[in-house]
Amino acid sequence: MTTRPVEPSPADAPAPAEAPAAVPAVPAEPFAGAFVPAGAAPSLHRPRRPRPVLLLVSGLVLGTVIGGAVGYAVQANRPPTPLPPIQVALPSYPAEVVDPAALAAAAPKPPAVDGDLRKLLMTAPTGGTAWADYPDTPTWITVGELAERSGRSAETFKNLNSKDFRRAVEVNWKKDDLKVRVTLIQYAADRAAEAKTRASGYRLKPFADDANGGFEVGSEPLYWAETTEQYYLGTALAQRGTLVMEVEVFGTRPVNPDVVKDIAKQQWERLV
Repeated sequence: MTTRPVEPSPADAPAPAEAPAAVPAVPAEPFAGAFVPAGAAPSLHRPRRPRPVLLLVSGLVLGTVIGGAVGYAVQANRPPTPLPPIQVALPSYPAEVVDPAALAAAAPKPPAVDGDLRKLLMTAPTGGTAWADYPDTPTWITVGELAERSGRSAETFKNLNSKDFRRAVEVNWKKDDLKVRVTLIQYAADRAAEAKTRASGYRLKPFADDANGGFEVGSEPLYWAETTEQYYLGTALAQRGTLVMEVEVFGTRPVNPDVVKDIAKQQWERLV
């Protein structure tokens, strides 16, 4: 007896694995306002728009070119405008003949501050003797010596050099109980203002009518540098151009104003 194999029924056969459901493709929406022909696939790129800045720049350039062309055309068609003639005042000369000698005599005389200053300095009077190691005849002195005798060496040295000190001469003498020093200080040619400032003072009294300066006499005693020895001082100052005249009279008692005035007047007359 022949046995046939039993075929499985469709109900007993394993069910095939289900394939995953396909996700329907969603077409990209066209850009708002874009034209899409019928039946054509929508484009995924945005259309390019003109940029406002580019339009503005183009308008400015175009306006400048057009304006320049119009202005040139208008100006080119205008007739040339003649310029006014140049007017220059012609030099005039006096009708009368000028006498050079008379004109020079009428002009102000220049200050006598050139040459050897020692010749302008007065000399010690009769009876005057040397005072310590100071020169008793008109002698040149340096700016350092001038500063050293002022009592404020560093300040005076700096002040004189900063204001274009040029040169100086000096003479000293001693007579009776008085010690006298006369100095001429000169600044550079364009420093007359410095000379005037050095020769000015609020309490100065005139010693001569035409003198640009004056004198004063101190009533309080002073002290010699680094000593307890007292002295009284009378001074006179005057300025002529870039030259300063200084007179100092030292005494053991208050100095007579007439003595200071007399010495200052004698020295001033040698400058004028």
